[in-house]
Amino acid sequence: MPGVPAAPDLSTQPRPVYVIGAGPGGLAVAAALRARGVRAVVVEKSESVGASWRRHYDRLHLHTTRRLSALPGLSIPRRFGRWVARENVVRYLEKYAEFHELEIATGIEVTHIEPSADSGPDGTGAPGWTLHATGGRVMAARAVVIATGFNHTPFVPDWPGRDAYPGPLAHAAEYRNPAPYAGRDVLVVGVGNTGAEIAVDLAEGGASRVRLAVRTAPHILRRSTAGWPSQRTGILVRRLPVRLVDRLGAIVGRASVPDLSAYGLPRPTTGLYSRVKQGAIPIQDVGLIDAVRTGRVEPVAAVDSFDGAEVVLADGSRITPDAVIAATGYRRALEGLLDGLDVLDDRGRPRTHGATTPPGAPGLYFTGFTNPISGNLRELALDAEKIAKSIARRVRT
Repeated sequence: MPGVPAAPDLSTQPRPVYVIGAGPGGLAVAAALRARGVRAVVVEKSESVGASWRRHYDRLHLHTTRRLSALPGLSIPRRFGRWVARENVVRYLEKYAEFHELEIATGIEVTHIEPSADSGPDGTGAPGWTLHATGGRVMAARAVVIATGFNHTPFVPDWPGRDAYPGPLAHAAEYRNPAPYAGRDVLVVGVGNTGAEIAVDLAEGGASRVRLAVRTAPHILRRSTAGWPSQRTGILVRRLPVRLVDRLGAIVGRASVPDLSAYGLPRPTTGLYSRVKQGAIPIQDVGLIDAVRTGRVEPVAAVDSFDGAEVVLADGSRITPDAVIAATGYRRALEGLLDGLDVLDDRGRPRTHGATTPPGAPGLYFTGFTNPISGNLRELALDAEKIAKSIARRVRT
């Protein structure tokens, strides 16, 4: 069929490259490897590709454009629109796996990996990796790509008194839509993109009151200005000096985003790109500015503790919400998988990513563990090509 990539004969490669995780990053690496004639097996603990995208809240759309979010070898259909909806991202990932005829093993969780110096069944004598998985499975790999994702394990702070709070307290990962919160007073904790969008969703979906607990004032960007997406700006400034981008960001912010200080959301005191380097991505506005200005979303101080039905805030005030949604981030949860390997930093993040392998761990690659200002899917696509090129070169030497 025209347009379908030729299927290389990979049957002579019994010791494949194993890719852990069937999200966008893992699928992209597998497709790029297959295009180079390298057998890749994607191992996924859930029963389907794109598991995390299937679990996201209903109203979610990509904050990056369709044109700049495609993975290697297959465009995202134009009919999905400029800002692709969550369910269409899932459809695209399903089609991507089918189109590239990827070898995917679902329902299997890799629990630990370790280096192996033996030659493996292919008899090359090249060092590789041994993977231990559920069901007592042991798999030999030529190389391993870990693509389990930036948002792996939901994290809820251990606030004092949290367990005695009588109302529902859920992580944002459990939130789907505002229907269960109609007519209720809801506190959303955390003002990243997820917290901001859930707060807007609740306000538009019938919650009686929505408050948004803010620890550090965020940078807010218009998703698009006069047709120019903020993602393109993020791509252009990535290699500029941090201080220069901070100054430019402040100018653009003052010109495009109103001052919300009177509503409890002041302009941040640290530069936009300085915050990005620390791991804090600006909020892409999908309704938060208007919701704050009209009082439908009320910024409040950060959560300090719980006292029965009351939530004690950092400024000493107390509120009594009917429900709390914690948009408080995720952990990578790589420690058990990589126990015994010195490849993570003190925050549990890979020390290397992309085509760079850790010292002392040749053949071990990471993708999807950064949160770039230029767009996550775009960077996953670029990393996939670099990783595949590195692995192809390695397995042929």
